[in-house]
Amino acid sequence: MRIAFFGGVYNNYLALQAAIEDARRRDTQGMYCLGDLGAFGPYPDRVCEMIREHEIDCVQGNYDHSIGNDLQDCQCGYTDPRDNYFAQISYEYTYENTNDDHKRWMRKLDKEIRFERYGARFLLCHGSPRKTNEFLWESTTSTHFLNKLAEDFQADLILGTHTGVHWHRELQGGRRFVNVGVLGRPENDGRSNVWYAIVDVKEAIGGAAATPLFQVEFVPVQYDYQRLAGEMRAEKLPEEFVQTTLTGWWTTCLEVLPAKERRRGKY
Repeated sequence: MRIAFFGGVYNNYLALQAAIEDARRRDTQGMYCLGDLGAFGPYPDRVCEMIREHEIDCVQGNYDHSIGNDLQDCQCGYTDPRDNYFAQISYEYTYENTNDDHKRWMRKLDKEIRFERYGARFLLCHGSPRKTNEFLWESTTSTHFLNKLAEDFQADLILGTHTGVHWHRELQGGRRFVNVGVLGRPENDGRSNVWYAIVDVKEAIGGAAATPLFQVEFVPVQYDYQRLAGEMRAEKLPEEFVQTTLTGWWTTCLEVLPAKERRRGKY
């Protein structure tokens, strides 16, 4: 069974549309979104409409919780003033341009989704199973910690997003942790594409007691990023956001990056 997982859409309805079409071409049997529908891009209602129209089950991200509950900020988890400055601009734009029906829908989203396939226990969250806005970075998150998360939360496959950068790690007993990446903006690598993940889970030979087999594939998504940039400018969103869309290099929300991840970028 092949399942598609979308992270952090950030109002990028063009990338979401392209990802849905791509996942269908790859014969996936299910699609899930791991939250943060808003932020960064233009026209928040378009993403909500698309998720609901295609009946894609969605985890409640920190953005969705804040928008749905009329909070004052995005609860993004930043500590640096510059990160928070741009996050607040993004949040206020998204909040003001999301209609009340979508806000009520966001309020009711679950903070986690669990299901089983071939005996494999899936746990879908936003940041981590223990905290919605927790940043789990590849360079600073230990395998020991991830093993403990899988054991404590009784999951064979934990999938999250929130950091904006995709990665995965094999754990004890064939378990996996997967950060599925985001559709909302490029990965600070100088390329315009965005990413989602497909998990192929197969029943292992040996009966019910055997460990299921996982194959994780990260899929690059090409979309009309120049159109998105033009719409961002038309909506008077910060030029820093527009430049990230056009160039693939992050210009904001940089201070939260660990040293190894930041060295990969331009700034």
